[in-house]
Amino acid sequence: MCSRGLFPQGLASPGNLRLITRSPVSIIEDDGSDSPPYTPLPGFAQNGEAVSNEISAPYEVPQFPIEVIEKKLAIQRQISSRVAKDIEEKRSHYEPSFVGSVQEEMFKLDEHDFVPHFQRVAISGEDTSGVPLEDLQQASRLLVQALHIRERYMEMSHQSFPALTARFLRSFDDKAPHHYNHIEHEDKKTIADHPVHAPPSNTSPWECEMPPAKGYIFAPVRGVFQVYRDQAARDADNPLPYSYPHLDTFVQDMNRLCAMIADGPMKSFCYRRLSYLSSKYQLHVLLNELRELASQKAVPHRDFYNIRKVDTHIHAASCMNQKHLLRFIKKTLKNHADEVVTCNRDGEMTLRQVFQSMNLTSYDLTVDMLDVHADRNTFHRFDKFNAKYNPIGESRLREVFLKTENYLGGKYFARIIKEVSSDLEESKYQNAELRLSIYGKSADEWDKLAKWATTNNVYSDNVRWLIQIPRLYDIFRTNQLMVNFQELLTNIFHPLFEVTNDPSSHPELHQFLQYVIG
Repeated sequence: MCSRGLFPQGLASPGNLRLITRSPVSIIEDDGSDSPPYTPLPGFAQNGEAVSNEISAPYEVPQFPIEVIEKKLAIQRQISSRVAKDIEEKRSHYEPSFVGSVQEEMFKLDEHDFVPHFQRVAISGEDTSGVPLEDLQQASRLLVQALHIRERYMEMSHQSFPALTARFLRSFDDKAPHHYNHIEHEDKKTIADHPVHAPPSNTSPWECEMPPAKGYIFAPVRGVFQVYRDQAARDADNPLPYSYPHLDTFVQDMNRLCAMIADGPMKSFCYRRLSYLSSKYQLHVLLNELRELASQKAVPHRDFYNIRKVDTHIHAASCMNQKHLLRFIKKTLKNHADEVVTCNRDGEMTLRQVFQSMNLTSYDLTVDMLDVHADRNTFHRFDKFNAKYNPIGESRLREVFLKTENYLGGKYFARIIKEVSSDLEESKYQNAELRLSIYGKSADEWDKLAKWATTNNVYSDNVRWLIQIPRLYDIFRTNQLMVNFQELLTNIFHPLFEVTNDPSSHPELHQFLQYVIG
C-alpha cells in the first residue's frame, strides 16, 4: 500500500504533511508519486529517526532485535539513575508533614526506611476506595477508633506502637494523648563484623543467679492479682500503680469492636482495601522480583537456607515427624523392653507388656499404623489435638512416650525432644519454640514441669519454650475438680508471682523460666 491510499482523493497534495490520528509516532508525506510498497518514506529520513539496519515500512519491524533490546536497557538504566537521584534529593529536602518541634524530633524520616532500588507503584485519582463517600467516612472513623483502642492496650502491656501509625493518629486528632516510643536503630555492621554462627554456651544452662526476695505482698482482687509494697499497704488496699484494663472498660471495648466487625460499610471498605493491597503487592512482585532476588544473592552467607528460621507454633508432643517417632518407639522397645513404664489396676507393667496387651510387636509398627497427624485443624482446638494425636489410637502409648507427668517422670518424652533438638543444632540455622501445657488443675503443675526439664536436662540453644493453657475449665467444673474460675487462675498465676517475688521459694521453676519466652 502506498501512502496515497491513506487520504481521500483531492486532499493530498505535494508537500502536505498528514498526521495519522491512530498512530502516535508516524508522519507520512505524500509526494504524489506511485512509489513501490516498501520504498523508504521521506518523513523518516527527515526527522532522523531512521536506522540504516531497519526496514522502513508502516509496521517498522526491526531487522536486528538485539539492538532494540540494547536501546531499552539503556533507557532503563537512565530512568533508574534518574529515579535514584530524585529519591536522594527528596531525602535531603524532607520536611515533616506537621508542625511541632517534639513531633519533628520523634517522627523524623528514618534512613532505614529507604529502598531506592525498586520500582514503585502510585495510584492517583479522586476516588480510589470504590465505596460511597458516606461509607468511606464512617469506615474511616471506626478504623481510627479501633487504632486508638489498640494503642491504649499496647501501652498498658509496654509494647511499642508503630511510629508511622502513631504519626497518622496524631495528625488526625491533635487532642489525642501521645503514647509513642521512639525506636532507636543500632549502627549497621558489615557482614565481616557480624558473626555467622551464634556463640555457643559452654556453661550449664541451669546455673543462673538467684536474686534475693523482694518482700512484696500480692493477692487476687476480682480475678486480678494486685501487688502491694508491704502488709500495711495491703491492709490499706493501696496497690502498686500497674495499669490494666478494668472489666467494665474491657467489655465496653470488646462490644465496640464486635459492632465494628458487624458493620456493613466497614466490611465492604475493608474487603476492597485488602483486595487492593493484595493486588498491589502482586504487582510489586511482578515488577521487582528479579531485583529482590539479586539483592538477596548479593549478601554473602545469608540466603534462605542459612538465615535464622524459627518455627513458632509447634506442640512439643508433635515436634517430631512420624518416621522419627516410629524409629524412637522401635528403638526403645528393643533396648528397654523390660523397663516398668506404667501402673494400672493389676499393678506395674513393662514396656513389653504394654505392647502385648495391644497384640503388637515392633515388627508390626508402621508409619500408617502410627496415624499421628498435627495438621492445621488441630492448632487452635486442643480437644481435636488430643483426639487425633494418639499413636496407634492408644492413649497409653501417648502417656508413656509423649507426657511429662507419667510413671517414668517423662523420661522418654525428654529423650525424644533432645533428639529433635540435636537435629536442629546440626542444621545450625533452624530454631523452634516448643509448646508445653499448663492446665491449671493443681498449684504444683509449674514445679513438676520445671523438675522434668531440669532433671532430664531438656535444653538446647536452638529451642525455647512457650506455655499454653488449654481451656478445660468446663471439664474441670463438670467433674467437680474446681469450685470456681478463680481457683483456675490461682493455680496458673500464683506460682509465677511467688517465684518472681522470691526465687528461692521455687528454685527449679526459676531456672526453667529463664528459657520460657511466653
